[in-house]
Amino acid sequence: MKGKIIVLVLTMLVSASAFAQQTYVTRFDAFAGYTFLDSPHIGLFENGFQFQVGMRPKTWYSVGFDYSNSRGDLTLTPDLLPTALQQQLAAQFQQLVAAGLLPPGYTLAVPAHSLTQTFALGPQLAYRHWQHLTLFVRPSFGAIRETATPNPRDPIAAGVVAQLVPGGKKIDWTGFYGFGYGVDVIMTKHLAWRIQGDLVYDHLFDDILRDGRWTVRFSVGPAFNFGRNIRD
Repeated sequence: MKGKIIVLVLTMLVSASAFAQQTYVTRFDAFAGYTFLDSPHIGLFENGFQFQVGMRPKTWYSVGFDYSNSRGDLTLTPDLLPTALQQQLAAQFQQLVAAGLLPPGYTLAVPAHSLTQTFALGPQLAYRHWQHLTLFVRPSFGAIRETATPNPRDPIAAGVVAQLVPGGKKIDWTGFYGFGYGVDVIMTKHLAWRIQGDLVYDHLFDDILRDGRWTVRFSVGPAFNFGRNIRD
């Protein structure tokens, strides 16, 4: 029911403004709002905030900086590790079984906390055919920094973590690529409500994670427009 109401409201906005293009487009804009990152391949969901600032050389494109900061939890299991590392752990576990030190039915699972930061800089293309809606798309290229802190719950898991993450936490940087999209619902000349998403790929911690991952980022919040009108 809520989805139908949202669709109806957007349809009414489009219909009301179909023949009225935007006549006021500011030079600068800034956004700050809630965001989440979802990386289903490793079971990681993070909540946080996103910040953007942009400059519009023309009404149809802008360049800007994008930053997000989010935190969440996941569980590391052997199937996520590279094959060679899986085989190494399996051999160690066989030794523990032979020595009677591994509980029957033991399964390795290590909870971990993640702090993820993303940094991006680049262009964005805008479509301003409607007075109260701006659609936009962008390439998503940048860098991602993640800090993972394992929290082993038993001595065996603690021993494995001591081998893989001797310092107690692991930090990695890598690049990401993908695309983004969204819509600004324009409320006044200087205020809009922004709804946007990104789909990007990266391979963080490639020494202990076998695969790269696709991550969805979704965010929502107010966008502030300021500066002179650059409408052609």
